[in-house]
Amino acid sequence: MQEITIIGANSYLARNLIYFLRDKNLYLYGHREKHADGLANYKPVNLFDSLSSIKAINMKVDAIFLFSGKTGTSFENPCEFLDINEKILLNILNEYRAQKSNARIIFPSTRLIYSNNNNALESDTGELKSVYAVNKFACEKYLNIYNRVFGVNYTIFRICLPYGSFIPGASSYGTIDFMLNRARSGENIILYGDGSVRRTLTYIQDICCSMIEGAESQKCANEIFNIGGENYSLLEIAKLIAAKYGVKVEFVPYPEIAAKIESGDTVFNSDKLDSIINYKSTMKFRDWLNNI
Repeated sequence: MQEITIIGANSYLARNLIYFLRDKNLYLYGHREKHADGLANYKPVNLFDSLSSIKAINMKVDAIFLFSGKTGTSFENPCEFLDINEKILLNILNEYRAQKSNARIIFPSTRLIYSNNNNALESDTGELKSVYAVNKFACEKYLNIYNRVFGVNYTIFRICLPYGSFIPGASSYGTIDFMLNRARSGENIILYGDGSVRRTLTYIQDICCSMIEGAESQKCANEIFNIGGENYSLLEIAKLIAAKYGVKVEFVPYPEIAAKIESGDTVFNSDKLDSIINYKSTMKFRDWLNNI
């Protein structure tokens, strides 16, 4: 895997992945005029323009990492989720066909495919509780359809809670960063309910290296994989961060909408991927937290 296209190159995952792929021949694309880290091999593209702009993307490569997208569980402007997630993917899939590409599309998906599951397998699907969750599940299905009908190659990696960054300023804007930002500012960490819901935490290096090894493995072609990690309750995470920065953990009732879309426990079973790739994690969340 020597030539790689990265779409959505300004995202948290993309900027960190580029760090690990820096010795490869990379083609970087995104909607901003310039790359966040000033990389010269970057081109701005309008991913909504399926007739001209998107044709500038080089898809005659070994792999295409697709990181463009809108995340979150908001119900404000729901059509933005459709446009940015589903329509852009379909534009890319049709351009892939037009260029007669054989590249593997690497697509990151979400923990929100699951709900109330302490041993989530790739074959499991829970109740989809947000527009974003439906988006990501639909995108997974689009990839499967285009594979069956047109031979589009793909690998889907479901990610739970990422943490860490090798790139200054690259933030996941997720649970861990939210807690850290409050604690660093001297504010108490806020948890809904009792904080007992459990999540799988995955270090950014583990995410990037797992995706790279999976992209290079033929055994991972046209399949869905969980990327594993360590399992913590939100309260355990909050207590560790609060202790480091000398703040407290506060509990508040779930707001009405948040209660209705809470996915409950989400603990990944990653045996399927772990049995294929050779990558082994060397990072523990407690060690990382102690050293930042």
